[in-house]
Amino acid sequence: MAMMEVQGGPSLGQTCVLIVIFTVLLQSLCVAVTYVYFTNELKQMQDKYSKSGIACFLKEDDSYWDPNDEESMNSPCWQVKWQLRQLVRKQQNISPLVRERGPQRVAAHITGTRGRSNTLSSPNSKNEKALGRKINSWESSRSGHSFLSNLHLRNGELVIHEKGFYYIYSQTYFRFQEEIKENTKNDKQMVQYIYKYTSYPDPILLMKSARNSCWSKDAEYGLYSIYQGGIFELKENDRIFVSVTNEHLIDMDHEASFFGAFLVG
Repeated sequence: MAMMEVQGGPSLGQTCVLIVIFTVLLQSLCVAVTYVYFTNELKQMQDKYSKSGIACFLKEDDSYWDPNDEESMNSPCWQVKWQLRQLVRKQQNISPLVRERGPQRVAAHITGTRGRSNTLSSPNSKNEKALGRKINSWESSRSGHSFLSNLHLRNGELVIHEKGFYYIYSQTYFRFQEEIKENTKNDKQMVQYIYKYTSYPDPILLMKSARNSCWSKDAEYGLYSIYQGGIFELKENDRIFVSVTNEHLIDMDHEASFFGAFLVG
């Protein structure tokens, strides 16, 4: 009995408990170190991007960003603002407060502008499968009658952000003067097309309207306008645009040539 009392020390069960406690403490330490490391890395990334984002929003003059300019679209500041707008739009779609206030206005009305040299697309552009020549430059700022609300303009195309049924319309104004020769018909075929781009690679024709006009030899100018409109279902990221024939006859007066769309349901 005396010999058994002298042989003191931890039993096998106590040794197992100590090993388990040590293992748990080691794992906890590893988790804590990993958490601190990734938290620090994340904070540095947030600081980096928040500084660039704040610098963008401190710009008071928003006219610097041209939605038709590819260089502006590739700017980090433009991308920060665009991503924020997309995030705000998604939050509004799921917010109960927004549902109580009613739907946001989704509409655009853009007008012709005389100050752009690249009003029409080149014949060898990517729109070669669309009839006519696409009108590239529209006035989208809030000067005059133009505005954009929850739509944006890119390379002459209105980009859709919310799916639904839209009323799409356009008017193009033709103004021209031509010398009239004896025994010669003086007529022009003027056609306006409205297309949409989807995930399908080729443009899809939505509407077209045409005029085949001749005028009196006593008239100083030939003045004609083509208007058309209709309701179509559009999906997110669809793009719509206008093209015309006899593009050299187009007069891009902001009150006579225009293009627009608005959500109806």
